[in-house]
Amino acid sequence: MTIRRTKIVATLGPSSSNEEMLARLIKAGVNVVRLNFSHGTAEEHIERANIVRDIALKLNRPIGVLCDLQGPKIRIGKFVEGKVTLKTGDLFTLDANCAVGDQSQVGLDYKALPDEVEEGTILLLDDGRITMQVDRVQSSKIYCIVLAGGELSNNKGINKQGGGLSADALTEKDRADIKTAVALEADYVAVSFPREAADIELARQLVEEAGGTAGIVAKIERAEAIDAADEIIAASDAIMVARGDLGVEVGDAAVPGLQKRLITTARMHHKPVITATQMMESMIYNPIPTRAEVSDVANAVLDGTDAVMLSAETAAGKYPLETVQAVHRVAVAAEKEYSTRFDSRIKRSEFNKSDESIAMATIYIAQRLEVKAIATLTQSGNTAHWLAQKDNMALIYALSPDRTARRKLTLYRSVFPFPINQDGKNRDEILREMEEILIKENVVEQGDRVILTFGEPIGHPGGTNTMKIITIGVNSQL
Repeated sequence: MTIRRTKIVATLGPSSSNEEMLARLIKAGVNVVRLNFSHGTAEEHIERANIVRDIALKLNRPIGVLCDLQGPKIRIGKFVEGKVTLKTGDLFTLDANCAVGDQSQVGLDYKALPDEVEEGTILLLDDGRITMQVDRVQSSKIYCIVLAGGELSNNKGINKQGGGLSADALTEKDRADIKTAVALEADYVAVSFPREAADIELARQLVEEAGGTAGIVAKIERAEAIDAADEIIAASDAIMVARGDLGVEVGDAAVPGLQKRLITTARMHHKPVITATQMMESMIYNPIPTRAEVSDVANAVLDGTDAVMLSAETAAGKYPLETVQAVHRVAVAAEKEYSTRFDSRIKRSEFNKSDESIAMATIYIAQRLEVKAIATLTQSGNTAHWLAQKDNMALIYALSPDRTARRKLTLYRSVFPFPINQDGKNRDEILREMEEILIKENVVEQGDRVILTFGEPIGHPGGTNTMKIITIGVNSQL
């Protein structure tokens, strides 16, 4: 398979949970699996994670696991008939005290909504497919006029145009789900609808209190999160540009520009980015993507995203394998057009850590020499982290004895983690093994120039302090 720098995150569900399909998806190029905690039980998520880990072990491929918390998804209740059809001009009531809905009204799971809207507020239901304007609010009831109708079924979501709902980012369900995520050794936990850095910090505290080491992914999907983007990104380990709810709140026309801005901002903060929602939506039902979807994935790659995420396409779609294959194909083609350029900020920056300094020096040299690969011996993954966040033509191979570090690096663009055994070996033996791994994995050939980074004494996290330029078979250890 052609090497692809951009990573693929695939959501698991009924279409992708059996061992045979999971193995085929991983072979096709899935790097990280997403467990959507909006659906399923704790037992089902744990079972799926275990299956993924077993397959990854058999295939000798590191696969990350991302647990996506539901968050305060504000939803309507249920209807007697399961759904209704609304027409433009209809009067419809959202009632926090309604038990079961009908053609004229429906209940709310977010009881505070009547206190947070007023006459003229625009409400968007079912990801904006149905639009209502608030006519008046009386006690628990929100009387609305339907502006754009359609079929409305049980438990569909509600967004307030422009944002501003005060629901906490972490619900009681999320707190319980964090414990499940820790129990299945999640590599990342995604926080839905954060408004500020404190939401991310609270999630990190809850993960650590439960004994976990998962990185925290901030899903940018509230209008308020755009204004607080710098602080939210700084507090997180990665971000997700969650274009579905974000588009509903800020308007679909604003999303492409925000996507580019958020990716740029995340890279300035040295944080990886996942671009998500409707990447290959038509492939839920069709075996080939539309040209617009191809362009969408390609543009995310050209924007510099670390990963693209598939949701219903792999969770419930008819063609999960074909979808992953299509994303792989499009990303590989787009990467050929990606313009890498040396970041002049490196020359103006001051570095306080040795691993960051070595990483930046490595990139500087790699941009000026014809380097086939960068191989970094890393305990914690930090050096690979720094290397991944700058434009660089050379692929990065992270050799780490730490399984957790390897799995977290599956999310990073251009980084490919491999295990290495350091026990009882001296410096020269370990450097020789680094080269042997590169040759065994068909990464390099005789005569290729490679940059090695490592720390002395070897085996101490955060201790990368050495860079070595070698030519395989000429002045290398082999």
